Amino acid sequence: MDKIILHADLNSFFASVEILFHPELRHVPMAVAGDEQKRRGIILAKNDLAKAFGVKTAETIWQARKKCPNLQLVPPNHQRYQHYSEQVREIFCRLTDRVEPFGLDEAWLDVTGSTALFGDGPAMADWLRQTIKDELGLTCSVGVSFTKVFAKLGSDLKKPDATTIITRDNYQQLVWPLPVNQLLFVGAATAKTLQQIGIRTIGDLARSDQKLLSQLFGRHGAELWLEANGQSDDKVGRLTDQHQIKSIGNSTTTAQDLTSAEMVKAVLYQLSDQVASRLRASHLLAGTLQITIRDNQFRTIDRQMQLPAATDLAADIAPLALKLFNQHYAWQRPIRNLGVRVTDLSGDRELRQMTLSDLQPPDGGLPATASPDPSRAFPGPSPLSPAKRAKQQHLEQTLDELRGRFGRQQIKRGLLIDKPETGNEDED
Repeated sequence: MDKIILHADLNSFFASVEILFHPELRHVPMAVAGDEQKRRGIILAKNDLAKAFGVKTAETIWQARKKCPNLQLVPPNHQRYQHYSEQVREIFCRLTDRVEPFGLDEAWLDVTGSTALFGDGPAMADWLRQTIKDELGLTCSVGVSFTKVFAKLGSDLKKPDATTIITRDNYQQLVWPLPVNQLLFVGAATAKTLQQIGIRTIGDLARSDQKLLSQLFGRHGAELWLEANGQSDDKVGRLTDQHQIKSIGNSTTTAQDLTSAEMVKAVLYQLSDQVASRLRASHLLAGTLQITIRDNQFRTIDRQMQLPAATDLAADIAPLALKLFNQHYAWQRPIRNLGVRVTDLSGDRELRQMTLSDLQPPDGGLPATASPDPSRAFPGPSPLSPAKRAKQQHLEQTLDELRGRFGRQQIKRGLLIDKPETGNEDED
């Protein structure tokens, strides 16, 4: 028996939420966009009226206004979008516990076991659309199919506020004529390679040689063939599933170009504070540090290093982030964007690797079991002693509490006072 999988996609989600709070924008071209003054002037979402002028997500504001001079812009309110996303997911869970989000505005639902209570797949899709509209004032498109990939294709085929059904009887007629890049997980590079060997549609992909695809793309190629033929064995996760965090990072596009080492230090320390705070909130330690540097010509440099000991302290992360920067940036151009990211995350603070200073006795001599191996030297400032580490841990946790009560901007490092605004920050 085939599964019954729905894919629900909220229509123009950010823009639709903003229209609830700005009803005067309902009948004019509008878009949610970043701050031009802080150089985050990108279109994040647009309504259908703006779309009719050719306005596209991710293009710059000046490009959008060239197409639509009367475009009305609204700044993003991510807290508001998160709230509505949670409300929509609560409605999803009335049908099934098999709800797998795909961003804030999309989700798959496996409703195979819900038919006795709620009817067939199309009936549940229509119920979802109507309930979301009645309770939240938002619309969504829903695809109904027997695989996740086809369900998502269905939600894309008809917008806004529509149900599309893709079955074993009609998928070749509906899906195979579509361009191959409309298949989930076929990115620009994969599509280009496929087109070079004559595969331009999903049907071309389905009729191609699976072994050739495996040779070109490895396991991913074989999976694409299965998906195009409706043979993928899809499992829809649960909303309560705990997905392992692979990395924690913050980046910022500064309000003005950074032109000095002092300015860079201020930004890197601020970002390191934020990353360390998120590590502690997630009860995680980091083993690897990465920084990203983007100059004002959009040239990007990524550099990373292994931390000498797993940590959740900004006092460990920030000096090494600055060291990495100094080692790898020669100041050919001013800097537009900086990022700090940590990976190799572990969840047990008790397993923090000891450093040489942890082993060092009070008189400063090395213990008999330790040898001063230069190849294992700490790659930066000396690590904290156990006593100083405990004090620093207490200090940073106290700062977390104060910032939680009074706001992050109210508690700053001394080196950040009188420094220029860093602009909007991205978390991931």
